[in-house]
Amino acid sequence: MTTAAAAMVLALTALSPMSPSALARAPQRTDASGERTLVVYRVPTHDRQDAQKLISSGFDLIERRQGDDLFVMGDPSTATGLRRLGFTPTAVETMQQPPAHQPRAPRATGGGVDDTYDGGYHTVDAHYAHLDQVAAQHPDMAKVVTYGQSWLKQKGRGGRDLKAICLTKMKQGDCQLDPKAPKPRFFLMSQIHARELTTGEVSWRWIDTLTNDYGKDPKITALMDSTEMWVVPITNPDGVDIVAQGGDDPILQRKNADDAKGNCGANGQIGVDLNRNAGTHWGGAGTSTQPCSEIYRGPAADSEPENAALEGLFRKLYPAVRTGTGDSDPAPATAKGLMISLHSDASMVLLPWEADHTLHTGNDAALRALAGRLGSLTGYQSGQAGEILYDASGGTDDWTYDKLGLASFTIEIGDSDGRGCAGFTPDFSCQDSYFWPKLKPALLYAAQQAAAPYRTSAKGH
Repeated sequence: MTTAAAAMVLALTALSPMSPSALARAPQRTDASGERTLVVYRVPTHDRQDAQKLISSGFDLIERRQGDDLFVMGDPSTATGLRRLGFTPTAVETMQQPPAHQPRAPRATGGGVDDTYDGGYHTVDAHYAHLDQVAAQHPDMAKVVTYGQSWLKQKGRGGRDLKAICLTKMKQGDCQLDPKAPKPRFFLMSQIHARELTTGEVSWRWIDTLTNDYGKDPKITALMDSTEMWVVPITNPDGVDIVAQGGDDPILQRKNADDAKGNCGANGQIGVDLNRNAGTHWGGAGTSTQPCSEIYRGPAADSEPENAALEGLFRKLYPAVRTGTGDSDPAPATAKGLMISLHSDASMVLLPWEADHTLHTGNDAALRALAGRLGSLTGYQSGQAGEILYDASGGTDDWTYDKLGLASFTIEIGDSDGRGCAGFTPDFSCQDSYFWPKLKPALLYAAQQAAAPYRTSAKGH
């Protein structure tokens, strides 16, 4: 960010008669070309309620924290709203964005695994071609499963199938949609928030490592022989299609493409936040009822087809072993399976309950121990979301733990070492040089715990 740009942003402190929430949703500044200027603000906080204050006022509080400082994405006018709430924002990054669009038809298909944007990030077409390629090259180790349809496809407006891949050294009964599977299962999902590009790239590399290193790496070989690895590399394909429309200036779409509530124009993004829509603690802290908010929870729990289909897949893969429905009712120590949802870019490992940090699961000690181990492998802080970031209701990992008793976590991929790889769209070179070497040992360790996560993590193994 230039000094002049920073001075320009920080000078915007005049009082306004608009309410804080209106200021948070004020039209974004555009230049003659229609591009928008986005600004990331560092916002010092003083107590735990400040995060909820920002969220409830309609600001785009991004998943990042440094000490007591939070980060808000907006435009040059956002500084005024933050100051009116009593905060002292500092602009730390500016970027130009193509104008927001209503969902359009996906990019032309046929690009194959080499279809990329913004220096190398893979499109939905590329991810899906990659799944098919891996299955064709390794029929004894990979099977692609279509488990649903995106919002746009259900509406007959283009859109996408929802796809997963199962990876294991195939034996009879493997990779079936049956919760009584002979092998334990490790589930990895990414890009439920479309703009978090690194997450899909980590899933891509995980798929390649499991198949290409079988028979070469003893740990990978043992894992593939003993465990099923399920991967959903693109959980929100309609959203990722919108992101990729920007090319070298990705459109920072977070939500899906559900525009049933109308066009948000320049005031915000259409869509529902799929990680606020899951039917557990739905509508609680860290969500919004405003359709143009980045954390819009949707009209009802599990209203979005992407979530309903994903939850249907989970139910076909894992038995429901948490017999109680209370927040403190545990899953049995004998429960199998483990799930990780990848996000960015807070450099954290989060465990349930993410909806409310004052509530603890009945498996808190075991989950906390396993999260701590994942944190030590990545160099990330670990804990419940509200302890180290902010409470967020209606998330995937809360749902899988709540409904199934599945050991579940969010890993917030980030630049915890100051390597110049922060943000939603870091240089693509960061994927191989920094993020994958950091995440590979953590994913390997997590998958190795799928046979007995509550027992092994409690023992500290």
